[in-house]
Amino acid sequence: MRTHAQVVVIGGGLIGCSILYHLAKLGWSDVVLLERDELTSGSTWHAAANIHGLHDSTNISLLQHYTMSLYKELEAETGQGCGVFQPGSLYLAQTEDREHQLRLQEAKARRYRMNFYEVGRDEAERLHPLVDFDGVRCIMYEPEGGNVDPSGVTMAYAAGARKRGAEIHRFTPVIATEPQPDGSWIVRTPKGDIRTQWVVNAAGLWGREVAALAGIELPLMPTEHQYLVTETIPEIAAMNRRLPSVADRDGEYYLRQEGLGLLVGAYERDMRFWAEDGTPQGFGHELFPDDLARIEENIMRAADRVPALATAGVKKVINGPMIWSPDSAVLFGPVPELRNYFCCNGIIPGFSQSGGIGKLAAEWMVEGEPSLDMFIWDVARFGDWADRKFTRARVQDQYSHRFKIHFPNEERAAGRPVRTRPVYGMQQELGAVFGLNAGWEHPLWYAQADEPRAETNGFKRQNWWEPVGREARMLRDRAGIIDISNFAKYRVEGAGATAWLDALFANRMPVETGRSCLTPLIGGRGGIAGDFTVTRLGDESFMVFGSGMAERFHLRFFNAVPRPATVSFASMTSAMGGFNVAGPQARALLQGLADADLSSAAFPFMRSRRMRVAGVEVVALRVSFTGDLGWELYCATEDQPRLYRALLDAAAEVGAGPVGSRALMSLRIEKGYGSWGREYSPEYWPQESALDRLVKMEKPDFLNREAYARIAGRPARQQLAMVAIEAIDADATGGEPIFLPDGTPAGQVTSGAYGYSVGRSLALCYLQTGLTRPGDRVVVQVIGRPHQATVLDRPPFDPEGLRLRA
Repeated sequence: MRTHAQVVVIGGGLIGCSILYHLAKLGWSDVVLLERDELTSGSTWHAAANIHGLHDSTNISLLQHYTMSLYKELEAETGQGCGVFQPGSLYLAQTEDREHQLRLQEAKARRYRMNFYEVGRDEAERLHPLVDFDGVRCIMYEPEGGNVDPSGVTMAYAAGARKRGAEIHRFTPVIATEPQPDGSWIVRTPKGDIRTQWVVNAAGLWGREVAALAGIELPLMPTEHQYLVTETIPEIAAMNRRLPSVADRDGEYYLRQEGLGLLVGAYERDMRFWAEDGTPQGFGHELFPDDLARIEENIMRAADRVPALATAGVKKVINGPMIWSPDSAVLFGPVPELRNYFCCNGIIPGFSQSGGIGKLAAEWMVEGEPSLDMFIWDVARFGDWADRKFTRARVQDQYSHRFKIHFPNEERAAGRPVRTRPVYGMQQELGAVFGLNAGWEHPLWYAQADEPRAETNGFKRQNWWEPVGREARMLRDRAGIIDISNFAKYRVEGAGATAWLDALFANRMPVETGRSCLTPLIGGRGGIAGDFTVTRLGDESFMVFGSGMAERFHLRFFNAVPRPATVSFASMTSAMGGFNVAGPQARALLQGLADADLSSAAFPFMRSRRMRVAGVEVVALRVSFTGDLGWELYCATEDQPRLYRALLDAAAEVGAGPVGSRALMSLRIEKGYGSWGREYSPEYWPQESALDRLVKMEKPDFLNREAYARIAGRPARQQLAMVAIEAIDADATGGEPIFLPDGTPAGQVTSGAYGYSVGRSLALCYLQTGLTRPGDRVVVQVIGRPHQATVLDRPPFDPEGLRLRA
């Protein structure tokens, strides 16, 4: 066994072997995989191993299609069979919402030239004559859908990795992982130690235990999961071809051919946890006792859809463990608080995603950043707030509602509240309906006395649409108070603070006290890793503001620039609350409470100062994400209730009041302001996002300057734009494909909302360079249906910026 390696992968299941293979494929042959038992032990060997391409997330769809196409390449490359069966998959919609979901996925498939399309009942019956399609309103077909052999695929990855020089050691448990001062690790096993630059935790059911060796706790929880396989069904035995699988998610089951019978599985409501206190070390290829009564209702619905199932005998039942994250998505990427420790845990549709996961993991380690923005998977999306109680509640919800549609803007209640601020009770009394952001409860909108406080969910406009409009119009007409406490807040102080920030961010840092700047953070491939506001409060004293949900993500970048011992850096997100007071009456509302002159001459746009508002010490910035006249006020968390009460009382005098984040979304889109994770992403270049003016290449250095230099001179591949959509009862939300009138793919929506103050349904989007000009007509696939839209030449609200500078 080697004593040194570039990477040690812990875990010899499907995912660990895929990561090993892709690392070797990218040229890192000095890599080792350690498996405590046999390859495929744990949850790989007993998986149903279905494969499908389409997902509500575009990037996940791209990765799943990569994975589906990889398996036959693996067979040819290694000679190891993967047991690939691709008779296709039929997707059924029994409800209007499911039809919207499938039509949106079909539109995305056309946008990215994937093979997924609608078929009529006659064609569906020809493809699968055993299915009763009564009650089905829409049928989609994916010709490459199917299943693979779990062990065959895993062994093929292993064979491909070995051919490229990788080592695999079975029956070699890891007993310690010890970080070294230079960022490397010592991985200890009974057979010897390995010093490695990277550790990869791909330990599957033992992900929690392996993480604990490094001193970290991952939000993971195992459950039982069952499927059954029938005896031979005569109708299938009589056929000379394999039947497509059936995805009837409204029926809450999955079904495909297995041998000459059927395999049927379900995610039942009456779910069961397993090994909550830790996965047994001796567990390997065991199964649990059958408990078919738990999934009886699901199986009966499957039998109604496929009547031949009702008379088939049961050949075997598989009841085995799976391990879940709180949102059922993989925990992926380097742990921000550690150096060179990579997680890949909690994968559910592993055989649809294994290739893509391995590819991106290898890119991240070898090239410094993955080629796709996968924050939706990033381990950094959860923090310490995702404790065991929260994880358990969310996993129960995710499992028992596995096939429930995740609607745009949907907020699920399981496990909440986790973190609240002192004004939470006051906001409840005001009628706030809350959402979750990085563990914090924050107001989405405010219901009046006669309005329900529980919001409905769907693809079309819901019961919150009118109240959100009321808030948006109130702010534009008078003023509004928005809780922005969930913005990330950092304090940077000490000798050398200016130089450190200049070495981190792409823009020049303000040199005069009270000045502020907007600045991009450049990613490893030259894209937009973040956007921040930096304000100088004094001599070598700064506050930095950014995305709250990305705080842990951005920690990786902050840690990448050596910080002198004289410079202190501290997150103030928990210690400080904040409010944005915005609208044409914002100055009048605040002036009577403030101990400073708020006139434009005394307090211009993009300036900051310390002052008192209602006797509370605040850091005040003359900025507003609404695009309107406004101030952001940040105070100590314990002072938040006193400040909020004073602001509300003053607001009432000018006919203003509280405003939630849903209205803020509408307001910033009216103004054309981008947001991190939507318009700003490592995938988008600064010259595509209209942020290149904030990248100062005359600076001698900043983080990833060379990466940006490599792409700075290239023409934009796509351009951030805005469209007005002819919508009636549904607005774009993000991800909708955009086409030219002749059907040519043109781009995709990044954010969408109804612009209440301008009376138009709007969307920010990226359009391929050279395909459109302002005034051109395009087609946006809102809820998967074509909606006519016009490319705008400028934002419809205050395009000259007169209001925010008033």
